[in-house]
Amino acid sequence: MQFRKLAVQGAFEFRPPVFTDERGLFVSPYQEAALREAMGHGLFPVAQTNHSRSRRGVVRGAHFTLTPPGIAKYVYCARGRALDLVIDIRVGSPTFGLSDSSVLDPEEFRAMYFPVGVAHAFVALEDDTVMAYMLSGEYVKENELALSVFDPALELPLPAGVDPILSERDRAAPTLAKLEVDGILPDYAECLQIERALYA
Repeated sequence: MQFRKLAVQGAFEFRPPVFTDERGLFVSPYQEAALREAMGHGLFPVAQTNHSRSRRGVVRGAHFTLTPPGIAKYVYCARGRALDLVIDIRVGSPTFGLSDSSVLDPEEFRAMYFPVGVAHAFVALEDDTVMAYMLSGEYVKENELALSVFDPALELPLPAGVDPILSERDRAAPTLAKLEVDGILPDYAECLQIERALYA
């Protein structure tokens, strides 16, 4: 399993080997040994798994969790195709304000690891795009917040030729600067402390 450090501190892309024959294919999108090699530890204790299906053009995010408690994620695409995005919104992080992306699909089965405190979004590039998540914490509506993917300061590589379909919450989401002024953004040092506790 290959891995790549992303431009956001603590975030990684993983690419497993895919085995094909006349029956179809077999792949392991999560392999603990690869995470240990990349990050020095395996995956967090999984508290919840999520499954979403989206039609072409759907933009989910950018979402982040109030920290504390904060949530780490491991994400891959089981069907369709998606542009997956991670944005560093942790105040004090050496990569604050930076983002990175990867195209996820069920051909190469790239997977993304997102540390506590970052924002995550994806754009469905095909109908019936299915995303699978493993989370370190359970969903609590009051703790889930949004950041505008259209914030010009972020310069996110949103695909041309795709009419974005967003929820009302995501379309009305504030910019990074507004969230910082409001004191809502996660603190980098606190995020690291929460992550250390996850892997203790």
